Amino acid sequence: MRRILSLAGWKISLGRPSADDHVGVWGQSPYAARAEAMAARHGAPLLRIEDAFLRSLNPGRKGEPPLGLLLDHSGVHFDASAPSDLETLLATHPLDDHALLQRARGGIARMREAHLTKYTGFDPAHPVPQPGYVLVIDQTQGDASVRASGGDRNRFLEMLYWAQEENPGARIVIKTHPETAQGLRAGHFTSEDAQGRISLCADPVSPWALLEGAVAVYTVSSQMGFEAILAGHRPRVFGTPFYAGWGLTQDETPLPRRGRNLTRAQLFAAAMILSPTWYDPCRDALCTFEDALGALEAQTRAWREDHQGWVASGMRLWKRGALQGFFGGQKGMVFAEASVAKAQAKQTGRRHMAWASKAAGDVARVEDGFLRSRGLGAELVPPLSLVLDDLGIYYDPTRPSRLERILAATPALRPDQQERTQRLIARLTGAGLTKYNLGAPPPALPEGHRILVVGQVEDDASIRLGSPDMQSNADLLARTRAENPDAVLLWKPHPDVTAGLRKGTVERPERWADLTVEGTDMGALLRQVQEVWTMTSLTGFEALLRGVRVTTLGAPFYAGWGLTRDLGPIPPRRLSGQRPTLEALVHATLIAYPRYRDPVSGLPCTVEVVAERLESGALPRIGLHNRLLSKLQGLLASQAHLWR
Repeated sequence: MRRILSLAGWKISLGRPSADDHVGVWGQSPYAARAEAMAARHGAPLLRIEDAFLRSLNPGRKGEPPLGLLLDHSGVHFDASAPSDLETLLATHPLDDHALLQRARGGIARMREAHLTKYTGFDPAHPVPQPGYVLVIDQTQGDASVRASGGDRNRFLEMLYWAQEENPGARIVIKTHPETAQGLRAGHFTSEDAQGRISLCADPVSPWALLEGAVAVYTVSSQMGFEAILAGHRPRVFGTPFYAGWGLTQDETPLPRRGRNLTRAQLFAAAMILSPTWYDPCRDALCTFEDALGALEAQTRAWREDHQGWVASGMRLWKRGALQGFFGGQKGMVFAEASVAKAQAKQTGRRHMAWASKAAGDVARVEDGFLRSRGLGAELVPPLSLVLDDLGIYYDPTRPSRLERILAATPALRPDQQERTQRLIARLTGAGLTKYNLGAPPPALPEGHRILVVGQVEDDASIRLGSPDMQSNADLLARTRAENPDAVLLWKPHPDVTAGLRKGTVERPERWADLTVEGTDMGALLRQVQEVWTMTSLTGFEALLRGVRVTTLGAPFYAGWGLTRDLGPIPPRRLSGQRPTLEALVHATLIAYPRYRDPVSGLPCTVEVVAERLESGALPRIGLHNRLLSKLQGLLASQAHLWR
């Protein structure tokens, strides 16, 4: 909180205030009266501080810092006895800017899609009651927003009475507050209130899932009432929260000064975009609502995937530190041989993961992401992104992958997704960012129709599984030349092959290629070619981002969707249904599918943060330990070659 206030321009100190100072107070906490008296005595104005409406994984009482604050000079948003800054904003701001309302609609959709709310430490897959119930929302005893609304247990019992009276025969579900469920503060309802058709829901379920199954919603002043509006409900409100009185609720206590009718997007725009002061923990800076939302999305996804813990198999020693950073934030990872990992996972309740090339059976597969590092994985440079696939793995077309599932579900994007993806494409192509971000500027290239032929590691799993009809770099070169006799062919061997770490050397490539561009920066090279020919290389995807025509001889993840010329066997499942746009492919591949970890803060982060780190050079170094392992790996590889 101190850091956010400092970045917002507030200098915090103890002592008596002067007339030029403000007295800061946390909302209407039990200690607020002291600050109010101090401010009145010295003629200093108050600044009331409260959490914003997206906060953290767990309640603040568990020690987690907030992602944003509401800084109010005139009141506090949950107390309608006097107008707050948020109320004034809702009452007077035009809220008619098209771009602002588009941001609001996008924000609502992202929150619903990712099941984000104030506290996000729950599993959206946790079962909720069968649909058709009336939802009554409990709050904690002594909560300031309840006190400000004149609420007490009798008020909550009155609300429960009307929920039954106005919905005869319907099931009633009382949603317990997260702090009550975690034993931090008592609520107003107890198990004794759950009689007959009334039941308590204290499980850590998604509020969005609960709202989806509800036929009516009753609240005193809970933030979940605000989310009920966003979910399409018109909640019955028995208190005076900030979202009451704008034509979107049924109000038991009308507020005459709130006479304006607002849309959901307008309410959201004021409460989530314009009013809060948001903080980006990766960049350590104030930020937009969307950046704070992205930070919470990344942290929440990591928690939801990792909180059960992992048993990992097939992981080389040098990878384990990076894997702990990605997946061990909630519970330290356990590494085991494949033969015992599955049983160990079953015994401990952990999930089982394996490196994709060594995975077998029902296990989550892990592989490098598509914006990996500035340096080679074979040289033991730690990754900035990894993919975790519970269905298959993106480079294996013989079975569906989670990436395919995402792409099939979102062949067209919402306006906010479209805009975000277009900004990302522009950033990556403008900065020349690729998977490894290595190499020197391209040499002078021959004039003509240039085709870049991309070499690969010939024993790589993506070739073995994804290119059954062609698995040789030499054959790729020969085929490209045969079908393009007059073109200028540029041959680029894979960096791991060039470094002598992997298989795939082509003897005398000049038989087909006009020029070998070894060690050349891929991002810069793609700006100067008209086509790319490849078996399954990621370079084909990177070429699509830059508007370069791509021909595939295998079935990489980006083939078969109508965006490439495909000469290899494509899985039939990719050839039906709505054709995705390039932006949809990029959104699925770079935003929805991978996980990213910020090398500076060590936190889960968005793709935009990783792109910024790759641009700025704030990246992890190999380190002495990994350099020694790299030398040992090279020695063992050369000895294995001699032994063969």
